Amino acid sequence: MEVLTNAEMQRADQLSIAAGTPGFKLMLSAGQAVAEAATALVEEGPILIVAGPGNNGGDGFVAAAELAAQGREVSIILMCERDQLQGDAASAARGWKHPVLPFNPQAIGKPALIIDALFGAGLSRSVEGEARAMIEAINANGAPVLAVDLPSGINGTSAAVLGVAVNATETVTFFRKKPAHLLLPGRMHCGHVRVAEIGIDAQVLDEIRPEIFENDPDFWGAAFPLPRIDGHKYARGHVLAVSGDMAATGAARLAARGALRAGAGLVTLASPRDALAINAAALTAVMVRPVDTAVEFGELLGDKRYNTCIIGPGAGVGDRTCDMVHTALNAQRHLVLDADALTSFAANPERLFESIKSSGDSAVVLTPHEGEFPRLFSDLSNKNPGRSKLERVRAAAERCGAVVLLKGPDTTIAAPDGRATIAANAPPWLATAGAGDVLAGIIAGLLAQGVPPFEAASIGVWMHGEAASEAGPGLIAEDLTETLPAVHRRIYGALGVEY
Repeated sequence: MEVLTNAEMQRADQLSIAAGTPGFKLMLSAGQAVAEAATALVEEGPILIVAGPGNNGGDGFVAAAELAAQGREVSIILMCERDQLQGDAASAARGWKHPVLPFNPQAIGKPALIIDALFGAGLSRSVEGEARAMIEAINANGAPVLAVDLPSGINGTSAAVLGVAVNATETVTFFRKKPAHLLLPGRMHCGHVRVAEIGIDAQVLDEIRPEIFENDPDFWGAAFPLPRIDGHKYARGHVLAVSGDMAATGAARLAARGALRAGAGLVTLASPRDALAINAAALTAVMVRPVDTAVEFGELLGDKRYNTCIIGPGAGVGDRTCDMVHTALNAQRHLVLDADALTSFAANPERLFESIKSSGDSAVVLTPHEGEFPRLFSDLSNKNPGRSKLERVRAAAERCGAVVLLKGPDTTIAAPDGRATIAANAPPWLATAGAGDVLAGIIAGLLAQGVPPFEAASIGVWMHGEAASEAGPGLIAEDLTETLPAVHRRIYGALGVEY
């Protein structure tokens, strides 16, 4: 599903109004959706609506009238004088025939539900003064909170908390989600997010042409590699994973097994000779070949059947790993670079970027976490509060000429052309040693089967999160490959494919 920035959502509203749908009709539909969500959240008891001076507050007034018509006890706290409201918000307020309460935290009382209609997604300044005091009082009250569009205090595009933000139990948004419903820290304030249709025709997206998507099968389903009944292992690609020395072999084995479980027809581990016996003893379906140097690696890649490489997990930091990367790029192999392969270029990231761009193969995926990302993109680190994670990853992908996947609870993936996906399906127990190595392998296994790199990274991240959910709390990295068959079945079901 498409994800719209604040500007894109505003454009969707404008296009709908220009096509003949009055803005007030959109507000009526939005307010009714809020009332429906409120009724589902609490079946009885008084409801308090905290309304702001803009259209968000207008939605709150419509919801108030709707709930009162259903017999619910409703009261409204308004941030400004009623006669200061303008446009559709003023029209909505005229539909409320009762007094409004003063904008005072003490007026909150003890409601069964608070509806937060204070600030909209376009908030761009820090919340201070009376508004801050009101938000703090809402959070301290203890009643469940339903946020309209976004919890007040969150910017819809950047997901930043602007000083303070409402902690919502549930959020009802309209037409499409915004980045802040998926990205941290905004997502942590949203609770459960429901998307309501309010009469905006999906055809407006043809003109808006959004480039951000929620990472799920609805987005990438058509690219998922379904095996053919007449297929064979050699048609599903051959992944070559580079192992480290005898003290660091486990990461590459995890990646190799992830590639095999993702559907690659064959997987081979390129192992230093001192680790050959260790790797061979620990592997069965994965083959092992002796490779000590980049020259030997290049000779192995002389076999065109090795169409995809994984370099980084346990590979070691240094010139040998850099040389391996350049060798794979010169051989024009699909490539996943993780961990040590990224850190090895920290002193000269431009050398890596130039090699990627000159390779002639755009199927390259970089998979850093927040600790590794600034080693290649120091000016785009998360220490710069002016840029969201989405902005940073998109800028990084454009700079390096590859797909960049920045891991985390809100893993974000971007292609050099600006397309991006945001994942929200990773459980907290996925943060465990070796999980990233398995992810690198899954992506490589998809690349080997011919999946384009942006889609391969997006599918891999979704499968990774679902595998962790399937395994449950207590997960260790080895469990991920064991639960991937269940994830495959889930994808087949989502795509309506029998198995």
